[in-house]
Amino acid sequence: MKSHKWLKHTKRRPSLLRLQKPSVVALMGPISNRLLSSVRSNIRRSLFPLSTTFATATNTSISASPNPNPRNPPSRTPLEKQFETWIDRLKPGFTSSDVVDALRSQSDPDLALDIFRWTSRARRDYRHDDLAYRTILQISISGRRFDAAVSLAEEAVSGACSPSVPLYNDVIRFYCSRRGFVNRSFDLFRKMRSSDLRPTLDTYSMLLHALIRRFGRREVCYTYLPAVKSLVRQMKTAGVIPDQVFLNMVVKAYSMCLEMEEAIRVFKGMGLYGCEPDKHTYAYVVKGLVEKGRLEQGLGFYREMREKGFVPSRCAYNVLVSGLALERRFDEAVEVVFDMIGNSMSPDLLTYRTLLEEMCRGGREREAFELLGELKGKGRAMNEKTHSRLFDGLRLLCRDF
Repeated sequence: MKSHKWLKHTKRRPSLLRLQKPSVVALMGPISNRLLSSVRSNIRRSLFPLSTTFATATNTSISASPNPNPRNPPSRTPLEKQFETWIDRLKPGFTSSDVVDALRSQSDPDLALDIFRWTSRARRDYRHDDLAYRTILQISISGRRFDAAVSLAEEAVSGACSPSVPLYNDVIRFYCSRRGFVNRSFDLFRKMRSSDLRPTLDTYSMLLHALIRRFGRREVCYTYLPAVKSLVRQMKTAGVIPDQVFLNMVVKAYSMCLEMEEAIRVFKGMGLYGCEPDKHTYAYVVKGLVEKGRLEQGLGFYREMREKGFVPSRCAYNVLVSGLALERRFDEAVEVVFDMIGNSMSPDLLTYRTLLEEMCRGGREREAFELLGELKGKGRAMNEKTHSRLFDGLRLLCRDF
């Protein structure tokens, strides 16, 4: 039994010795491999420097391709060289004015955006001001980089820079011009009013214009009219003095909603702000009064504006001619038509048809055909296609009678 135990122990010892030698080799092998790979990487890094990446106009990063010739470093594209030139020029103690000058000097909006982002991370003690954000926002919008412009706008108004009225106005102007962002522009307007920033006349004008652009059908006009009234009321409360353009937009909004008493009140009160009604103001009032059914009053405003030398818009002319024709006031309607032609404008097909067909229904068929022939002889007043359609329509109408 003892000899058996001794043989058992003697068999274990050689196995331990055999295990110790491979363990040392296994330990030294990885270390030497690490050292060797490190040396190789250092040599490769010194011989073949990595190329920088650069965002091109398609917002894709261009990385250096493997260089087939290890002795020559990879070449730079012109945009990469321009980017590196501006980066070297801005180092090390650039200011906000230096960044703005660098941004304005770029013809590529993506290159300007890369410089803007690089400078924001280059130094811990540097922070873009509102002028830098306004500059890059204008560059992005003019370069049609709208997604980047939205990100920059939200970043600016969220506290990335010190807020200012010009910055908010630029963001509101951008949002008012984009479909689906008008509500966001009113959110920023309320944010301005709740802070120390005071909205200006430019702010109110942009918001009012954005509301009027939504006016379409009559029921839609009534939907947005309370917002127009509230905006005008807030402007008066803030003590902001309107100009002629703003007052014209108010008159237009009331006229489109056929709130003619309000429109005429604003029309007559323009002198209190040092403004006088112009051709646009008169045209809005004339059109609204005729559509409201107050033809005589609309005709009076038309004659008043013509005495002052103002020329109505084509839309106001058409509405007035149609209104007079439907009221069987043909002589005045024809007079307005020739006044319109004398000012290098011509009625549309619907206006021509309304006037001529109403003349036929009123028992003045001969005069209607004579007027049609006279209008054809005016050249630009009526083309051949319009004349043919009106002539065929009058023949069918007169045959029915």
